[in-house]
Amino acid sequence: MSSASITPREVQIEESSRTKPKVLFRLNDWQYVERSIHRLLAAWGRHFADWDDKSALHRQIWEQAECVRRLRERISDFIGGKPDAPVSQQLELLANTVLLAPSFEDAIDGIHAHLTHALVKSYMDYVHSAHPVHDAPTIAMLHEICTIKEQQRLWYHDYRRRHPHATNPDYVAAITRAIEAVGGFRAALPIEGDPARPCGVATEFRLARYSARTPHWKAKHDFMPFVRQDFETSIETRRFWWAYAYLLEKNLPDDQLRWIYWGHFMPWDWHRDVSRHLWDESRHGDSGYSRLKDFGISIEEVGFPPYQNTEDNKDGILDLGPGTPLSAKDLYEEVYFIGMVAETGHFEVKNESYADFRDGGDMESAEMMLFDVIDETTHVQYAHRWLPELAKHAGITDHADYKKRSAAERARFEAESQERMLADKERPRDPNDPAFAFYQEMLARARQAKPLTNAATCPPRQLMPM
Repeated sequence: MSSASITPREVQIEESSRTKPKVLFRLNDWQYVERSIHRLLAAWGRHFADWDDKSALHRQIWEQAECVRRLRERISDFIGGKPDAPVSQQLELLANTVLLAPSFEDAIDGIHAHLTHALVKSYMDYVHSAHPVHDAPTIAMLHEICTIKEQQRLWYHDYRRRHPHATNPDYVAAITRAIEAVGGFRAALPIEGDPARPCGVATEFRLARYSARTPHWKAKHDFMPFVRQDFETSIETRRFWWAYAYLLEKNLPDDQLRWIYWGHFMPWDWHRDVSRHLWDESRHGDSGYSRLKDFGISIEEVGFPPYQNTEDNKDGILDLGPGTPLSAKDLYEEVYFIGMVAETGHFEVKNESYADFRDGGDMESAEMMLFDVIDETTHVQYAHRWLPELAKHAGITDHADYKKRSAAERARFEAESQERMLADKERPRDPNDPAFAFYQEMLARARQAKPLTNAATCPPRQLMPM
């Protein structure tokens, strides 16, 4: 190899340097851009309709959080290193240029094919030019991040194979100019004037009102009245229900994309916790769907409706137009409800089903329940950790009573659920009713795939809490 083909070594100090090598300031810039990509994925992610693409997006949110974590920890290694140090407003302008795409498909190209590509190139340029021993920790970290980025690149190429798209040329030109304006991330940018704000806060961008769905997202038949009728007395019904209920948890991560975007005022550690919570809920959706497929039940049969199944989308059309921003108080209430009401209200009934499925010999359904309980326990801890901070931003002065309030709300939801069950018990169990026949067929398929040895002996359990 000729010496001309070797990347010149870039020394990280100058005569004027004190205790901060040049790479520290590049790390600050890189960290801001990775956080911006995290926000860009959250901003546009609700437009993914396909189930597997939702799973990929939700995992990328967590992977981005892990990229940011690595950079922040490396910054903290340096004397005087501050992970939240200000950076140039030019980086904000670049991030906002990518954000304000003409369309969802253009945004996917802007994030993956242009912004991420330029960022990874700067990483590899540094790996090849830095001293391989002096700054080995940064080099090792960048290799780890690039491994994550390679998996994202492979997903993107597969996505484009399935969804060919010609990117808007004016959008590409604008991103290209913005990347050139920051020097392609080849050196840290000086801060002139105001520092960068989080991506999007200075724009009118709004996340989609609803999370997209593929066609035919409603169930073929309304089987839930029969599930509520039998939930207390039938372990087979509970097994079918939990697989379906976990499938529906795929809704929550798309809601949590809003938490990330509109919670820009919260500390980074909160965003990392939300990112992990989001990925956990997405995996729960995959767990439920996987178990239904094990039973020979398809998503086209049981559907994948949004939690906000309101009148304006019951005709099968979801409005993907701009939604409304979340205020700090809105964010507090959503985190409070999920962490202190919805999740805490299901622990006992989940543990009952875990033990019953295990004792009935269906270890995979039991495993599904156990891993969910483990994750949800952590999610409740997240709520306890962050609700006080959210309350301060929201100006909520009576937060101290949140535990008492949540207990009362859980009791109210349980009472309302019991009323629904009593009403559902009035529905006739007519073998000629297509909905009842469908429900019975679902139970029969699961029974054939994996019989429960205690189906006839399992005693009654608690009512469905919510």
